Amino acid sequence: MPTHGAMVNVICVAGLRALCRCREIRRRKRSRDAPANDCALTPTDAPPNIAPLLGPLISAVDIASLYAPIDADMRAVDAVVRTRLHSEVVLVRQVAEYIISAGGKRMRPALLLLSAGACGYSGTRHHELAAVVEFIHTATLLHDDVVDESSLRRGRDTANAVFGNPASVLVGDFLYSRAFQIMVGVGSMRVMQVLADATNIIAEGEVLQLMNCRNADIGVDAYLQVIRYKTAKLFEAAGRLGAILGNVSPEIEEAMAAYGTHIGTAFQLIDDVLDYSGQEAETGKHLGDDLAEGKPTLPLIHVIQHGSPQQAALVRSAIENASGDSFAGVLAAVRASGALDAARQHGVEEAEMAKAALAPLPDSKFRQTLLQLADFAVQRSF
Repeated sequence: MPTHGAMVNVICVAGLRALCRCREIRRRKRSRDAPANDCALTPTDAPPNIAPLLGPLISAVDIASLYAPIDADMRAVDAVVRTRLHSEVVLVRQVAEYIISAGGKRMRPALLLLSAGACGYSGTRHHELAAVVEFIHTATLLHDDVVDESSLRRGRDTANAVFGNPASVLVGDFLYSRAFQIMVGVGSMRVMQVLADATNIIAEGEVLQLMNCRNADIGVDAYLQVIRYKTAKLFEAAGRLGAILGNVSPEIEEAMAAYGTHIGTAFQLIDDVLDYSGQEAETGKHLGDDLAEGKPTLPLIHVIQHGSPQQAALVRSAIENASGDSFAGVLAAVRASGALDAARQHGVEEAEMAKAALAPLPDSKFRQTLLQLADFAVQRSF
């Protein structure tokens, strides 16, 4: 097994690699000649109401009640985050505080806390590991926004838009290394192995996604591989770490890992749906960002595979040219082909598999909240 120092070095290199990759993304985007407002929706292009598929969508207000059983734990995690964000370097503090203070759903640390509770853990190490998971996630956001040239996240300017790309990448590296510092304090090689493996898989997922950009021939299986690597792996790690802290049987540990994989997959599927159906004020992101980056997500794959020849040709061209100038036409094709319902239904199925994975766990308020969290992953509007 690699030494701790070797693992930290490997993880930090991911940020520098992201900075190099972003240059090609910038070159491609500069080649576009579409006016910025071509992607704007007219009143008749308002996102469709697809809530009847699942019932009422869950808003940001409802997440506080969902986390009620772990409210004290979440506040303890916030305290760890604030303390461990400290750096003698002013710019590190500014950038890290900027993105952490933007909020977010905090699903990954919540999952770890709930997993630990459901597995009978009664110590405080889960607060530190939940902070580790949040730091790793935040680092990936900083790097992603540089690679994707995103300008809006969680309803405000991205860190790279405010502080620049170099600062965002390097502070992302700081968060990775700080996460490993906290992890070492837990004193478990098993925990370190899970998190080191997870960060490595996440980096591979980022590269896979980059390779798939502008490739309209990507199928469902290849797409799912990307999101299981890029998104679901950290959810899986969060579920598994809670079980490891609880010192449960291998069966229960695998059940919590499976829960994490399925809820993480469902979460990303709904993110992809919201990219074509959400309200920007709620999602905190620009609609159509995935299309403008040439990302073949499940709604677009559905149109290519099941839409009319004209719809498929339009979507294929939009992906291959990584251009947002045809967003209105692509959005119409996505709606007309039933792609949003199909993608959302896939997410529902993943959420149901997540809930089924909890069968071996004894009943508790934590298990009940995990069931509700799976519903939240697919019923949310942000």
